Amino acid sequence: MTDQDVLKQTRQWLEKAVISLNLCPFAKAVYVKNQVRLVVSHARHADDLLDELDRELDLLVATHAEQIDTTLLIHPTLFDDFLDFNDFLEIAEGVVNEHGLEGVLQVASFHPKFQFDGTEPDDISNYTNRAPFAILHLLREESIQRAVEAFPEAEAIFEENIKTLEKLGHEGWKALGL
Repeated sequence: MTDQDVLKQTRQWLEKAVISLNLCPFAKAVYVKNQVRLVVSHARHADDLLDELDRELDLLVATHAEQIDTTLLIHPTLFDDFLDFNDFLEIAEGVVNEHGLEGVLQVASFHPKFQFDGTEPDDISNYTNRAPFAILHLLREESIQRAVEAFPEAEAIFEENIKTLEKLGHEGWKALGL
């Protein structure tokens, strides 16, 4: 699979699921302004991906939000197993702290086999965080705060997403072509 293929599938997921289903009410504004950096990782080992994460954190914090508001660090092959990816996420969050960026940046995660604790693998609620590839989403806390101010009931987003997906169902998700 080429980088172009990975980027195309990621953009389709962003457009058809995240934005069209309004799973993240804040995504459309930065996406249409071209402020979302999409980076395909070729790391062969977790340590290499941590090096890339270091670089992306440094770049994001050094770049004005009007240029890059958020970054998706996409890895199409390294983490086939969700539990391994979930373990890696803890390390990634530690890297944010090591950079002194706690309260400045945060990491959200997406994975093709994402599964919330206490759910079955095919539970539709898991699709709120399913993406075509393992993704570390680097977000600015400042941007999150602005979005929360614009959407005062931000804590209800998760529940609304589950309702949206329950209405859509597995067949509806498949119909999105993702």
